[in-house]
Amino acid sequence: MPSRNDDNQILVHNEEIQDDILDNRFGGEQVVDGDGGEFYDSVVLPTTTQHLVQPNDQFNFTYLVFYLLGAATMAPWNFFITAEDYWLFKFRNTTYNGTDPDPPLTPMQKNFTCDLTLTASLAGMTFLFLNAVYGHYVSLRLKMLGTMIVIFLVFIMTTAFVEVDTDTWQSQFFMMTMGMVVVINISSAVMSGGLFGMAGIFPSEYMTAVVSGQALGGIFTALAFILALTFGASAKTTAFLYFSIGIFIVFLSIVTYMIMERQKFFKYYINKNAGDPSTPKSGLALKPNFKEVFGKVYMYSISLCTVFAVTLSVYPAVTELVQSEGAGKKHIWNDIYFMPVTNYLCFNSGDYLGRIFAGLLEKPRNDPHLVLLYTIMRVIFIPLFMMSNSHHYFLPTVVNSDVIFISMMVIFAISNGYLTNIILVMAPKSVMQHEKEMASAIMAAALSVGIALGASVSMVFVELL
Repeated sequence: MPSRNDDNQILVHNEEIQDDILDNRFGGEQVVDGDGGEFYDSVVLPTTTQHLVQPNDQFNFTYLVFYLLGAATMAPWNFFITAEDYWLFKFRNTTYNGTDPDPPLTPMQKNFTCDLTLTASLAGMTFLFLNAVYGHYVSLRLKMLGTMIVIFLVFIMTTAFVEVDTDTWQSQFFMMTMGMVVVINISSAVMSGGLFGMAGIFPSEYMTAVVSGQALGGIFTALAFILALTFGASAKTTAFLYFSIGIFIVFLSIVTYMIMERQKFFKYYINKNAGDPSTPKSGLALKPNFKEVFGKVYMYSISLCTVFAVTLSVYPAVTELVQSEGAGKKHIWNDIYFMPVTNYLCFNSGDYLGRIFAGLLEKPRNDPHLVLLYTIMRVIFIPLFMMSNSHHYFLPTVVNSDVIFISMMVIFAISNGYLTNIILVMAPKSVMQHEKEMASAIMAAALSVGIALGASVSMVFVELL
């Protein structure tokens, strides 16, 4: 009589065959659903007569929702930190009576960005790790809808405070803001881990949709920042606009996710991953083992961590200090638009294009060592940006041309987006079906470690300038 281990081996073998067929789009026979009369793609396994009935993603609805969810993981937080003038206004010295139009910064103004970055990084990284290890015990619906509702409510509270006079209780408001940052980043971390895990069990183009949506959110933020500069809006008006856009994106994500989870296409992949008896993967439901999954994807996790450590070590802390070669000549490009266009719009646009290219090419495939080599090669950008045209005390200025700086930024951004997408697409393909969700969650945790390392190193680099 076959043992349970034999049953597991048979199930794993069948699972690998099914994954290989689905990933390579073998088959193509059409069958008709007797209930709704809809056509589905059917795949016949060479070892069985059972058909894998795969519904179509009608109107690419699920793909578009993944795009939106990717934007929702980044855009609200990007708007939160982009409203720098608003936070400086909230924590200004309200008792200053001097004539200097630029009074000295208060301790809360000086420390706000660092405190914000540190608080957000610690909260996000901790819960991304917890999600990678224990996330499979929590339902996907709770990880997605629950966290989005929390972010939605916190952003409503943040927007309401724009119109509240906090001058007489700045310290308390500062602590409240840090508390909201913790809640937002815990929720965003759980949501991101759930989203990457969910995307990992779908075809690779759905992971591309998620990461491309993240980059698109950055483009929206950069454009909003440039428009605010163009129209000269006040700090409070700009913050209200930023936060309102963030609220709208999260609300739209909640509504569309609730619709998406009722779609047959979505249910097919979610149930397939869960080993639902009503799906083709009937039989024993295998549980992922963290050590085994990490052993298969650790090279990709190191690469992803390296990509973001290198990127965040100089962007935006170092690159935003770079000035145009014509700075101080009272030209609108040199003195107003150079930094937001080259530092934010160019980077986010290049990052977006890189992720799109990676989704189309998917090369290099199944070669984690070559991917790691490419990520290490990007280290050359660190000294180049460090020696660009900014106020140096210890380093020489090597890159003084605006054209060269913009070219560097575009290549830097495209390589960041390309490698990020390649890693996130290839990692789930290196494991079995029941391990894909955990593998993608591990990648999300590695990404957060890279962000934390890069942000920490950037503080040192800024002091060296």
